[in-house]
Parts: sequence; C-alpha cells; structure tokens
Amino acid sequence: MSAEQTAAPAARTVEALIRERLSRALGGWRGSLETAVPTVVFVVVWTANGNDVQPAAIAAIAVALVLAAVRVVQRSSLQHVLGAVLATGVAAFFALRSGRAEDAFLPGILTSGAYLVVALVSIASRWPFVGFLVGAGDPRAAEDPFAWRRDRGMVRVCARLTWVVVAVFAVRLVVMVPLYLAAEVTWLGVAKIALGWPLWVGGIAVMGWMLVSGRTPVEPGEGPGADVDDLPVPPSR
Repeated sequence: MSAEQTAAPAARTVEALIRERLSRALGGWRGSLETAVPTVVFVVVWTANGNDVQPAAIAAIAVALVLAAVRVVQRSSLQHVLGAVLATGVAAFFALRSGRAEDAFLPGILTSGAYLVVALVSIASRWPFVGFLVGAGDPRAAEDPFAWRRDRGMVRVCARLTWVVVAVFAVRLVVMVPLYLAAEVTWLGVAKIALGWPLWVGGIAVMGWMLVSGRTPVEPGEGPGADVDDLPVPPSR
C-alpha cells in the first residue's frame, strides 16, 4: 500500500461542515414560491377591483390555504407553507384593519427590521444568528443544540456569514420603507417578491463563496461545559 493510501485523511474544515448543515436547515424553492404567490394574488386582485382591500385580502388567504391543502394531499412537509399562511393572514389583518393596501406589507417590513437588530446583536454578543442554523442542521442537535459554539473557528465563520444576513435585511428595508411611505402598493408587491427568494439566493451565493474560499480547521471538542467566552484566547502569531 502506498504512502498516499496509508496517510490519514485531511481534517474537515469549519466551512465544509457549515455547508453541509446549512443545506439541511434551509428550505427550497417551493417554500419561497408558496410565500410569493399570495402576494401576487393580493396585488392583482387589489388592482382589478378598484383598489378594494377586502377582496384582495380574502383572495390571498384563500390561495395560501389552497397551497396548504395541496401539501396535505401530497403528504409533504407543511413547515414552509404554514409560515406562508400565517404571514398572509397577518398581512391581511393589517390591511383590513386600516383599509390601506400598503399596510399588508407592514408586518414584513417590521419583521425585517427586527431580524436586522437580532442579527446585529447576535454578532456583538458572539452568538451569531447563522450559528443557530448550523446547529439546527446538526444530527445531534437534540442532544446538544449549542455544540457549534464550543469551536472558536465555527463562531468566527458564523459571525462573518451573519453579516451577509444583516446586508439582506438592510437592503429590504432601504427599498421597501420608502415605497411603503409613498403607498406604492404595486411596487411593494414587486419588491417583496424580488427581495424574497431571489435576494436570498444572492445572499446564499455570497455565503457559498465565503465557505468555499475559507479553510478554517475544526477544533477538537472542549467538553460539554465549555463555552467560547470562557476559553483561553490563542496566542497571536
């Protein structure tokens, strides 16, 4: 047997581990489509009915429920479509309560703002948002959901990836807040769709480039009670 065959396999990198786990944790294109369709229906019906909010809201909710029923018939996961049904219901409530169609987009704007703040706080506190997605993709998550945080390299890489998440939500707010204030309902619908799955694809592409180009070694486990804040800082080189 040659020396190459007997050599130990190269250690896996943090980036490779994150790629594997994020692929398990993130939803696919169908979930994003199920979120976008009720928005399209809302804008189309609102425009066709002389800017009447009520039929537009009812139509959007009905479409979301039909999408959920299709999932039930197919016996597939309801995880993403239930989120779409809930989001559509909340948006319809806001619009019907105020009578202004642009308020259907207010919950999404407020949610983006909240996620932006949470992502920034998570970076500052060294509990980066993306780390929780990585933990969710860990097969051992039920036993130790925060195992990812005991690896300093994992925390550093997840923090860098979380800045991409910050950028995604910042772009959404920069585009949608002025449209909301100007009551541009049609353009709000276009922006919500364009800044949904397509923007996430762009963000994931940036994350993918960062993960492919990185070579951070996976550290050995520090023990069940260890925490990244309590670990000694490695000496500078």
